[in-house]
Amino acid sequence: MPHERRGLLAVNLGLVTNIFLAVGKTAAGVLGGSAALLADGINSVSDVTYYILVSIFVRLAHKPPDEEHPYGHRQLESIAALTVGAFVITTAIALFWDTAGDTYLLLTGRGAARPAALYTLWVALATVLVKIGLTAFTLRIGRQTKNAAVVALAHDHRNDVFSALAVTVGITLGRFGYAWVDPLAGAIVALVIFRTGLAILHEAVSDLMDAVPGDVLKQQILDTVRPLPGVRQVEEIHAHRFGPFLVVNVTVGIDGGLTVSQGDAIAEEIEAALLREVEYLRRVHVHYHPATDANPAL
Repeated sequence: MPHERRGLLAVNLGLVTNIFLAVGKTAAGVLGGSAALLADGINSVSDVTYYILVSIFVRLAHKPPDEEHPYGHRQLESIAALTVGAFVITTAIALFWDTAGDTYLLLTGRGAARPAALYTLWVALATVLVKIGLTAFTLRIGRQTKNAAVVALAHDHRNDVFSALAVTVGITLGRFGYAWVDPLAGAIVALVIFRTGLAILHEAVSDLMDAVPGDVLKQQILDTVRPLPGVRQVEEIHAHRFGPFLVVNVTVGIDGGLTVSQGDAIAEEIEAALLREVEYLRRVHVHYHPATDANPAL
């Protein structure tokens, strides 16, 4: 299955699952008297909202290159990840505010404490199992396709596992007379979700700001280019991302006595070698000029 279709499968599966979870948890939380499960249901409603946004962005990212976007529209995937991160942080703040307030009211005796219905516990446990499966599936697809938006959604699935576990503990202890544990656990999970949202935002912003990939890629390019015939020295390497793909600019020094045609042949060989050896490399720009001691080699 092509990478694009696999990415969309992960997004759509998450969307359908979260719709059912949002309805089920919200209804069970209201009817069963569990503030934690209701908050988790609201979290799933937010999931549904930004899943729709991600689905739209991912589909737009598959548009072919055009005159205004010669490298395609893959940056939209990073924009989608940015959107996910913003929603995660917003949801975390709202959940923390509500659950921390409920905890204070219960500890000070100002809130009414009553155990949640037993079926809310089964809903929470079912959520844990479903989200564990979704985390593993979505993370595998995201890593295989190097799709930032899908990886971000996998992180959110993982957060939902922790959230559902906290709800499970809160409901259980609430039924044993410790009602304040329910909202307190929700507040702690909200902080974890907030931290993950910041990490998602950082990664998405790095992609959008064309952060240069690390030393591993640089060394791979050097190992590929240096042995090629005609290359005297490698002087500069610049790489930036377009979604999951890379564009590389390489400056090399060659024999100053070669003709322009011979220089072009060396550049073409460099381009072909890099496209062959470096995965997800979409385009290579090679600049060459006479090698001299004044031009430092990498």
